[in-house]
Amino acid sequence: MSENYVLKTENLGISFGGLKAAQDVNLKIKKNEIYGLIGPNGAGKTTVFNMLTGVYQPTYGTFYLNGEELKGLKQEAINQKGIARTFQNIRLFNNMSVIRNVMVGLHNNPAFKCNPFVSMFRLPSHFETEKNMRNKAKELLKIFGLLEERNILACNLPYGKQRKLEIARALATGPKLLLLDEPAAGMNPQETAELMETIKFVRDNFDMTILLIEHDMSLVSGICDRLTVLNFGQVLAEGNVDEVLNNPEVVRAYLGDD
Repeated sequence: MSENYVLKTENLGISFGGLKAAQDVNLKIKKNEIYGLIGPNGAGKTTVFNMLTGVYQPTYGTFYLNGEELKGLKQEAINQKGIARTFQNIRLFNNMSVIRNVMVGLHNNPAFKCNPFVSMFRLPSHFETEKNMRNKAKELLKIFGLLEERNILACNLPYGKQRKLEIARALATGPKLLLLDEPAAGMNPQETAELMETIKFVRDNFDMTILLIEHDMSLVSGICDRLTVLNFGQVLAEGNVDEVLNNPEVVRAYLGDD
């Protein structure tokens, strides 16, 4: 039953013209799992993320979050249902401060919903809500080691910290499922090690389920509970980490026949 899983996809796929970019993708991700979606470049991994977040509408199949079918919903609605993501190419509000980037995400929380009348006339509740949002944003920034940089522009952060800020902003929306698209891309080994600990912390302290795309196999083997491998838009292998990474078909897909 789909309700036994935080995320379940059933024969999920999409075609662009005559090209099947992804087909028959069946994922079953349990609560609090860190699940890896891996594969060579062009395998269809980000395409799957785009379907799960409403960027693309699936051509075939469907998907469920905690048993509720989300196929056909738009991006904002899917986010409000509880799926948040980061992007392969960082997408921050570069000319806004670090803390304002996180506060944007908090607007998804009903406790921080903006009442236009209250805001227009600057009633006391407006300032109270603003204060509460700022305090919540500070809590998130502290987790990611960004509290001291909260008032600088996002574009002035080092690359690794921009990655962390994007994750913090996604968490601010209050998701049940967090999708991380190559979170370690561009990071050095020390930054990657710190990121691994941060992802584990998020899973353990936010009661979070995480699906990630990643090419860094040290990160994948270090934090993932289970994996699915895509190749040419199709599932090549799935299972526990050691079993999948030692699968000859997976090795061949990454390294070639030689």
